[in-house]
Amino acid sequence: MGYRGKRLLDVLFAGFALCLAILPMVLVALLVKLTSRGPVLYWSDRVGRNNRIFRMPKFRTMRIDTPAVATHLLNRPEQYLTPIGALLRKTSLDELPQIWSILVGDMSLVGPRPALFNQDDLVALRTEMGVHQLVPGLTGWAQINGRDDLPIPQKAKLDAAYLANISLALDLLILRRTFLKVLRRDGVSH
Repeated sequence: MGYRGKRLLDVLFAGFALCLAILPMVLVALLVKLTSRGPVLYWSDRVGRNNRIFRMPKFRTMRIDTPAVATHLLNRPEQYLTPIGALLRKTSLDELPQIWSILVGDMSLVGPRPALFNQDDLVALRTEMGVHQLVPGLTGWAQINGRDDLPIPQKAKLDAAYLANISLALDLLILRRTFLKVLRRDGVSH
């Protein structure tokens, strides 16, 4: 599957998903606004294709005074959650605004999850393995094989395995398994 074919599927799926998700997104936006101070969306600086930085939207699950680091690096991250932050993360509803990133081409449905701008170790490993050539994804091979529970070197190896085996069939398998993992709430950091 070539880049153009993958991009066409991304746009079609994201457009369809936006139609289905618009009402839940409005409700989540209202809940975020009513339960905590600050903006509804959090725009996170992420590493995209060829290590270009882009801004990825998520519904805000953390207080506005939270340090800008990966959640697993925070001391007692639960202290920074908004009143509905844990629920949004458990259900992955905080990820819905990333449909925008897919529509504008910063992300794909399937690919390596975009690293935070300051995850130098992950970016370096992905670059060394050629994974930086890929458009980052809403979900990926690493997400269905451990998600937040994986150490950085293992994530990079799984991303490289995806690069070596990329196909429509693999993308469809990843999407199906992602759906099941989200329903079961497997591997979600709180």
